[in-house]
Amino acid sequence: MSETFRPRRSVLYMPASNDRALEKARSIPCDGLILDLEDAVAPDAKPAAREAACAAAASGQYGAREVTIRVNGADTEWHADDLRAACAAGPDAIVVPKVNSADAVLALVEAMATYDAPEHTMLWAMVETPAAMLHCEEIAAASERLTVLVMGTNDLAKELYAEHVPGRQPLLTGLGLALLAARATGTAILDGVYNDVQDADGFLAECRQGRDLGFDGKTLIHPGQVEGANTAYAPSEQQVEDARGILQAWEDGRGSGVVTYRGRMVELLHVDSARRTLAIHDAVAALG
Repeated sequence: MSETFRPRRSVLYMPASNDRALEKARSIPCDGLILDLEDAVAPDAKPAAREAACAAAASGQYGAREVTIRVNGADTEWHADDLRAACAAGPDAIVVPKVNSADAVLALVEAMATYDAPEHTMLWAMVETPAAMLHCEEIAAASERLTVLVMGTNDLAKELYAEHVPGRQPLLTGLGLALLAARATGTAILDGVYNDVQDADGFLAECRQGRDLGFDGKTLIHPGQVEGANTAYAPSEQQVEDARGILQAWEDGRGSGVVTYRGRMVELLHVDSARRTLAIHDAVAALG
């Protein structure tokens, strides 16, 4: 796993128009923040929210958290001003909604260069339409500056005329296509939000499903969801113990032909998975 791996178990949307929310975010134990200028901000509040988000991102007051800014979409009147200001603020990444094609990625990357975005400011693309699902691999591969895909499951359900149901059966095809694209291109991918902040059991079930499917983490809409996502997307104590055991068995059995751990055959693919588990565990531990 890359030495630059960053845990993204919990990535919390925070409305940039809410000063108290921006202040509170400094103490929330999430891995990442999306300071939102889009859905969570009323039209007349967008200019002030833009200024507040950029000041927060440039402040250095969020510790090890990955701080990003979600701008308004390219088809809106606020997009250009949002993008220019975000590039000047230099967050860890700029999150752009409704990215539907590789050409859209290239246009965004060109604009970021025009606005002198620092090299460390990456692009996160929200994929949330049928067109995006069908072109996810092209989107993810379009630029090295694009490092994360973010599922927009609410918009995807709307575009599909689908219902939000337990297990997300109507969305699984899209989720699977996006995951395949992410893994084929070495891009991180975050699951969409869970809307009912009062339904803790449903949220935890969706976290487990997302982890089982292969997502790197989950986007969140409430601080109360952070702990559950952090737990679901971090290796368990048993998984860490097994990973260490597999690596030790592999080392001890070097040259013997057949290696086993707790009665199960160990092959190189298991070793690679074990190394990834321990890399995630170490990266999470480094966050404190």
